Amino acid sequence: MPAMSRSTETIVGIESAAETLFAYLDDHRHLGAHMSTSSWMMLGSKMDYEFDAGEARLIGSKFGFHGKILGIALSAEQVVTIRTPPKLKVWETIGAPNLWVIGRYRMGFEIVPEARGSRLRVFIEYDLPEAAPSRWLGLIFANAYARWCTGRMAKDAARYFATAGAQAVPSTG
Repeated sequence: MPAMSRSTETIVGIESAAETLFAYLDDHRHLGAHMSTSSWMMLGSKMDYEFDAGEARLIGSKFGFHGKILGIALSAEQVVTIRTPPKLKVWETIGAPNLWVIGRYRMGFEIVPEARGSRLRVFIEYDLPEAAPSRWLGLIFANAYARWCTGRMAKDAARYFATAGAQAVPSTG
């Protein structure tokens, strides 16, 4: 996929071994939990995830989400492109996603071991949607949405480990 026109990232420190943190984030149901629950940023709606047999835990594994916001269908299909436990995982959209404020995107997380745990960086590189009115909405809201998304992924992981400690990671699959 060619370079994207915009990007943002969120970095947090987490008191967990890199291997344990990677195992938790490798389950996309944990990583994408912010999209699976109703919130103000989702205008009270939520998205449902679908996974192939690889459950987004293998290079080439496909997964996606779909749902409705204000009665309008939204969806994105994605594929895992890089997976290097316990350091890096990257996935990107396949084709043109049907979203309001961002177009095609590449997302991922990077984990760097530190003396007292790990440093987690969640990032997104994205383009604005190509067609109006989504492109206009993207010009206004894309940066805020991208910051919210990476922020929720990183901070939700930090909150989980602050509450649960660096214990065994439950799988939701």
